[in-house]
Amino acid sequence: MSFGSLFELLEKFSDEKKCIEFFTQIRFKNGAFCPHCGSVRKIHHFSDGKRHKCADCREQFTIRIGTIFEDSRIPLKKWFVAFYLVSSHKKGVSSYQLAKDIKVTQKTAWFMLQRIQFASQTKSFNKPLDGSVELDETYVGGKEKNKHSSKKVKGTQGRSTKTKTPVIGIIQRGGQIRMQSTLDNKIENIKPIIAQNISKDATIYTDEARIYQGLSKEYKHKTVNHGIGEYVNQDSHTNTIEGAFSHFKRMIVGIYHHISEKHIDKYADMFCFRFNTRELSEVERMTNLLEMTSEKLSYKALISE
Repeated sequence: MSFGSLFELLEKFSDEKKCIEFFTQIRFKNGAFCPHCGSVRKIHHFSDGKRHKCADCREQFTIRIGTIFEDSRIPLKKWFVAFYLVSSHKKGVSSYQLAKDIKVTQKTAWFMLQRIQFASQTKSFNKPLDGSVELDETYVGGKEKNKHSSKKVKGTQGRSTKTKTPVIGIIQRGGQIRMQSTLDNKIENIKPIIAQNISKDATIYTDEARIYQGLSKEYKHKTVNHGIGEYVNQDSHTNTIEGAFSHFKRMIVGIYHHISEKHIDKYADMFCFRFNTRELSEVERMTNLLEMTSEKLSYKALISE
């Protein structure tokens, strides 16, 4: 199945039965299994095309059980439109716009978006980056000059973490990107992120910030000195990751306007998913995201994080 536009998607998935068949092919691509007990020995399929039954635990289930769609009364057709919009629009879509597009409440649209972002957090892109890797940090939280005078906080410009959340960005030139928030910009909080995401064989490029000065003990490390107006020194620069940060911040300002510190990693992961699948077609990217839905997320668990 292929489609390259929202119009074609609506033609392909004109009813719930076609949506169920498509999602069944995705979820059971390696064979049917029971989401209750995990058995793959024998799964009975009912004639209605919706229900299945495990021969071992004797439990019935639908294709939604054990996924982010479980306990959702929203038709899969609306879910698929949401998946398409989130995965194909470079800056994503807001809950207010999604609510209008698929005719649900803003609260429902927000929960749907949170579930989709949760799916992108399953870390399918978990292989350590190697080759030439750029490392930098940015600060999310708004500029003081844009705030009302009564809400301004002194001494919070630049790298301050009083009103901003540090986000570490790691990008392999010509490859994938990773982003993760951290409590502050201290090296003890950044080291585990580096160790998890960068191969020991990689060459790391950073600016002259103090937090990166010890990297040369464990990695091949090259720097560029922004403090003296140096932005490129032969192959040393951080232009790639800075360009990604610029795009990430335009997404926040243009689409979401504000994201809380509590949920910032979800938005970052969704941004990284779109970047890391940029060479896929629309249907391939959406299918890839649908393959990552095999974990549940309740509303109670979401708001209590």
